[in-house]
Amino acid sequence: MRLTCAKEDLAAVLSVVGRATSTKSTVPVLGNVLIEAKDGSVIVAATDMELSLRAPLIATIEESGSVVLPRLATDIVRSMSVGPVVIEHRPGEGVVSLSSGASAFTLNCHQASEFPELPSDVGEGIRLPAATILAATERVTKAASRDDTRPVLTGVLVRLETDSLTMAATDSYRLAVRRGAITGGPSEPVEALIPARALAEAQRVLALAGADEAELVLTETQCTLRAGDVRLTTRLIDGQFPDYRQLIPERFEHELQFNRVELLGVLTRIGVLAQRNTPVRMSFSDGQLTVSAVSDQLGEGRESLPVAFSGDPLEIGFNVEFLRAGVDSIEGDTVRLGIISPLRPGLLRGESDDFRYLLMPIRLSG
Repeated sequence: MRLTCAKEDLAAVLSVVGRATSTKSTVPVLGNVLIEAKDGSVIVAATDMELSLRAPLIATIEESGSVVLPRLATDIVRSMSVGPVVIEHRPGEGVVSLSSGASAFTLNCHQASEFPELPSDVGEGIRLPAATILAATERVTKAASRDDTRPVLTGVLVRLETDSLTMAATDSYRLAVRRGAITGGPSEPVEALIPARALAEAQRVLALAGADEAELVLTETQCTLRAGDVRLTTRLIDGQFPDYRQLIPERFEHELQFNRVELLGVLTRIGVLAQRNTPVRMSFSDGQLTVSAVSDQLGEGRESLPVAFSGDPLEIGFNVEFLRAGVDSIEGDTVRLGIISPLRPGLLRGESDDFRYLLMPIRLSG
């Protein structure tokens, strides 16, 4: 195999596709990237057997063939000077060469025959605006759990209806739900539990493809996202996702409004002291909110801002990182906070209910 391509193109494709490589597998080849040149096109692919990524590479093929590049090739290509990169590998040899200008590298490599077969890319899917997918994944995936002992909570529930795409994720401490309008959805609702990691990678896939829309293909066991010629395929999570609709209260004792930037600024400043298990305190009194945090090691901080609150004083505690992430995810200039009591969850929303962020409180002492 011998091909020539632009350094920037190769670096961009390796950076995205390489994120599907495995760092934990006992199968060494899974930690590397396949490059295949045949039939006049070049495909770059990687998989950890759960997530697979494939993307085209614009290149001039002088000799068809395939090779598995080691992971460090990504860093090497990034460091090369601007200009064409030549990749060359002779069948049966255990090395691959990369050269650009005066730089030349010879790297140990795997044979393409060692690389596992990638999931088949079959079936028609549902076409969705890329902006709708991005808006949901950016705001929802951060609420998914990272604890692999509870696999269901590491996923994002994706629900497709005729006119809407809804995504929901929870780690049992917070819940994020985002609903976006679409056209041409399925006649009957379709649901799938997709790994949050895969949806987080979907953002990079869409950016690499530069497509205005993507196609989502769901089967009983896997999900494929097609954007241009870029493909992301992932196994679905088997299990029952919590009924998030039952978790969100319908009514609140207090419905409060804030300027999103102002509230985010206060939480950022006070949050410096609210480290690890130290909650941030939100103390409400007539016309005012005081946000504070106390750390035995660092000290104490407090800041107040006006709010249309009336009634008996109320104090509630939250994990500041979770709270700040929710406020930061709100679309628009206004944040609405619904509160029932110090021991009941609070709900963050924007000017509409398209995005909802439910957050469990932390019991305050003293």
